[in-house]
Amino acid sequence: MSEFFSQGGYAFFVWGAYGMVAVLLVIEILQLRAQHRALLGRLGRLSRMRDNGATA
Repeated sequence: MSEFFSQGGYAFFVWGAYGMVAVLLVIEILQLRAQHRALLGRLGRLSRMRDNGATA
């Protein structure tokens, strides 16, 4: 098992690469969620503006 984690002497680079990918995936997911929320907010404001314009 220790051979697997040592990765033939390249453990720092191998596990560092896995760590970097994991961090970047989390950042990507957080950015996508923020963009989704912003888009829904803009659509909601547009819908309210249209409703207010139609009743006025």
